[in-house]
Amino acid sequence: MAAPVVWAPPLVLGGRVGWSKFVALESVLLVDGGQTAVVQGLRVVPDLRGRGIAGAIQRHVANHVRQHYPEVRAVRLTRGEAPTPETLTKYRVIAKEVQLALTDHCLRSKLARGSESSSGGPLTLSQEQAETLILTRHVVSNLLPGKTIISNSEPLKPLEANLEVLRRRRLTWIVDRESEPKALGLGTPPYAVPYRHDALRININIFGRSLASVCAVFLAQLEAFLPSLRGYLIICTYVDSEVWSGLRQFCENNANVSFFKDYWEDYVLETDI
Repeated sequence: MAAPVVWAPPLVLGGRVGWSKFVALESVLLVDGGQTAVVQGLRVVPDLRGRGIAGAIQRHVANHVRQHYPEVRAVRLTRGEAPTPETLTKYRVIAKEVQLALTDHCLRSKLARGSESSSGGPLTLSQEQAETLILTRHVVSNLLPGKTIISNSEPLKPLEANLEVLRRRRLTWIVDRESEPKALGLGTPPYAVPYRHDALRININIFGRSLASVCAVFLAQLEAFLPSLRGYLIICTYVDSEVWSGLRQFCENNANVSFFKDYWEDYVLETDI
């Protein structure tokens, strides 16, 4: 049975009678067999930020979950900044990734040369292969950050109950080698973002601390996506902090890419309720 998706109703504020607008939105995904609520996508309109709206909608969502889903025991979320001491009194850090965001300027022509030497290297997995691999002791203990599957800022425990969530995401799974891989990459399908009219974003999470293996999987993910896409591509790659600088250097040396956003940390936080 598919894990349910819970959409909290947006907070609505009216400026005058007969007029209102959406000012904030947050969603919740139930995972881990319904035991955990993953809070996602908190957004507040720019002109109303800093006025307590984010806190209000977070409290509303928390109360909604407690009232309608009493079986939930924990709340998990991802934040793009280091937690403050005050935050750490409420949440524990269970995983951390570092983001490298780049655009595809000059990248497509470089890929053809890179792919010539990649025979016998990274392998694209079938859905069945991926679901078997992601639950193995080797991957859970040696590759996953904090023993957590992270895809597109959704932190999931490596449980069979979460496979349906991953299945719905239509991910591209690539490993550096078939047996006991040193790197595993999950790539999301491209989706439109309001950066410019033809902008598409791709998120790639690569698990592992072997720089050579991470770079090989990164290149293989790009080779899987880029040839069939048109437009302005923003490629956000999330890796372990130990390999971030090496991956950045690899991009500079081999692809002459333009960096969209430099070093950026993502922290996965969890609290009991």
